[in-house]
Amino acid sequence: MKLGILYSRVRAEEKLLFDALDARGVAYDKVDDREVIFDLSDPSPWQQYNVVLERCINHSRALNALRILNDWRIPTVNTAHVASVCGDKLVTSTALVHHGVPTTRIKVAFTPDSALKAIEELGYPVILKPAVGSWGRLLSKINDREAAEAILEHKETLGSYHHSIFYIQEYIRKPGRDIRAFVIGDETVGAIYRASEHWITNTARGGQATGCAVTPELNRICVAAAKAVGGGIVGVDLLEDPERGLLVNEVNYTIEFRNSITTTGVDIPQRILDYVFAVARGEIQVI
Repeated sequence: MKLGILYSRVRAEEKLLFDALDARGVAYDKVDDREVIFDLSDPSPWQQYNVVLERCINHSRALNALRILNDWRIPTVNTAHVASVCGDKLVTSTALVHHGVPTTRIKVAFTPDSALKAIEELGYPVILKPAVGSWGRLLSKINDREAAEAILEHKETLGSYHHSIFYIQEYIRKPGRDIRAFVIGDETVGAIYRASEHWITNTARGGQATGCAVTPELNRICVAAAKAVGGGIVGVDLLEDPERGLLVNEVNYTIEFRNSITTTGVDIPQRILDYVFAVARGEIQVI
């Protein structure tokens, strides 16, 4: 068995995975996405791998590499389909709604005028997000019409793809925290609370992680969310609504877990590799 690890740089997560592979004595190659070249007419350099584990930071590099590999029928974790769905919040939301997964109310508009109307239909405050993005960047909490008009004008003037689609989410009055759950295959293997005095609770933005018990309800919702986006290894972010309970906020396909191993008590790198090896052996079909 031989694995390919496609990565951007060796972060704590990649080092943990490499150490776990070394401990298992499994052959693998590190493939830096800054140096890789795909010859679309020659898949042979990649056919030596039973599976390729994607660990890219850049979404467009990950998505296009996975598309090439999957078209060559090379198994990957995760797949291009999962990356495509999770890499765009709008597509994630449509998948969750289509599969009946409890999620927040979302409105989508294409012009500042229609976006302003959608915002006022939802009622202030609302959250405005770029459809593509991570780590809590470029999020806006809009509290009134004046703020809405200013931010919508800024987005229209900026004019990039990230700002041309208005993805508008209802504001959930969560209890100063959200939940990040880790789903591997058909199981929620662990979860953490991310708490902050700020309304953005991402650990990348200073949120503090503590343990969260995986209840049957949490597991059911998270596994349903994972299946809705295509399965594999994903991080599911949930909000606790005072009236509706757990609502899925986002689903991420290249999970960060450095701060969650001790917090959850779960050896996440080993659980990831267990799944990857099952794919490599053909026990789990991904393409």
